[in-house]
Amino acid sequence: MKAIILAAGKGERLGNMINIPKPMIKVDGKPILEHNIELCKKFGIYDIYINLYHLPNIITEYFGEGKQLGVKITYIYEESLLGTSGAVKNIASASGFNSDPFYVIYGDNYSNYNLNLLKSKLITIAFHYREDVTNSGVAEFDKDNRIISFIEKPKQNETSNHWVNAGIYYMKPEIITFIPDGYSDFAKDIFPLLLKNNIPIYGVFENIDIRAFDTPDMLIKNNINLK
Repeated sequence: MKAIILAAGKGERLGNMINIPKPMIKVDGKPILEHNIELCKKFGIYDIYINLYHLPNIITEYFGEGKQLGVKITYIYEESLLGTSGAVKNIASASGFNSDPFYVIYGDNYSNYNLNLLKSKLITIAFHYREDVTNSGVAEFDKDNRIISFIEKPKQNETSNHWVNAGIYYMKPEIITFIPDGYSDFAKDIFPLLLKNNIPIYGVFENIDIRAFDTPDMLIKNNINLK
């Protein structure tokens, strides 16, 4: 089993508060990226691919080939940012993801999600419960947990759903055929395209805390000290 951990972004919304890649922010004494690698290992995933763009040497010098964590890390460098889905296509195409399903994990989110919950559909998205969803992406589901629609940053009373995209996906390699070359984003481009073409996307759910660090307020809320 393979996993792609996305770690190329600049963390632009944090401005000059951060001079390291956002996945290298330390939580409980370890970089978020290290927690995500350990999460993969916990569920028997030892073959890990990490995309790099912003300050890549900080990540490669810290983790090396992954031996100290008991995993194998392959780094894929991007000449320009490819977006979440563009990065996945670039890695999968370059590394020969031909037959086996794989996980995609957003490297700047911290969680202990149960990866075994995700099913072997064409694509399954992990969701977690959040009381305030106004700054998040939620979805509407049918009785079989197939996604009907996505709502990004819903307004008050726009939805009664509190299940938020956790940034963890389980995919079969056939999904790559729906991703164009170059830049693209799962939430903005690929998921709407799949729904438009009646390609089923399913959700799984766990009432678990997912900690994101996208803004200065989120750093303060999570008591993160970057000094």
